[in-house]
Amino acid sequence: MIGWFEAVVLGLIQGLTEFLPISSSAHIRVAGELFGWQDPGAAFTAVIQLGTETAVLIYFRKEIWQIISTWTRSLWTPALRGAFHARMGWFIIVGSLPIGILGLLFKDQIETVFRDLRIIGTTLIVFAVILWFADRTARNKLTLERHLSFTHAIVYGFAQSLALIPGVSRSGGTITAGLLLDYRREDAAKYSFLLAIPAVLSSGLLELFEIGEGQAPDWGPTILATVISFVVGYAAVAWFLKYISTHRFTGFVVYRILLGLLIIFLVATGVIEPLPH
Repeated sequence: MIGWFEAVVLGLIQGLTEFLPISSSAHIRVAGELFGWQDPGAAFTAVIQLGTETAVLIYFRKEIWQIISTWTRSLWTPALRGAFHARMGWFIIVGSLPIGILGLLFKDQIETVFRDLRIIGTTLIVFAVILWFADRTARNKLTLERHLSFTHAIVYGFAQSLALIPGVSRSGGTITAGLLLDYRREDAAKYSFLLAIPAVLSSGLLELFEIGEGQAPDWGPTILATVISFVVGYAAVAWFLKYISTHRFTGFVVYRILLGLLIIFLVATGVIEPLPH
């Protein structure tokens, strides 16, 4: 059962970390162990992600509306099929397929094995190094409007699917893929956020459906955590997009490595247990 204080803390963590390349699910998992809380589970994480994803919907509301309306009209208006927003609709659909398929295939592992803190600590470090390499070697020149293709969308999609393992980071994985493809940092992040919408919303709604079939949760704290994650998440996405327009990802890389090493040390010394309880 999630308490009120726990809901506030987890909502803050979710909002602060969802859009940064540092893995929100890893932070929620670690926070539970450090505070001695019962693991909130993948279901709780998926539901409060609806709050942060609502922040994305509102922040990008004009562009999302253009994508939906142009894509829909292009289905019966051939002249619109070459328009950027119509193509973006298809790119988001195609890019969402990998995480949808793999998420269903490995659902049990995602909720159990992948939540091992030894795996989380390792992935935080490994993908920090990959992000650092991508950030240092990227030419930072391609734009979504001129260069995004179905091939690139698939690459982004598989990178996003790596986030099924806590510690990888949904935004971190997709932004890293974008940098390796030589996209501008802002464009890589923007497509990362847009691509996450179908995956996060479908995951959260699926978990809500499954909750409805089983024991009802303590809805008060759950709703509170979701609202907090929305408010903090909106501020975080606005700050992040402005920050990366003029800064590299070095700070996030260092933070990931330090956090990963700390987690591995705490597990090795028996301070925290590696598996959820």
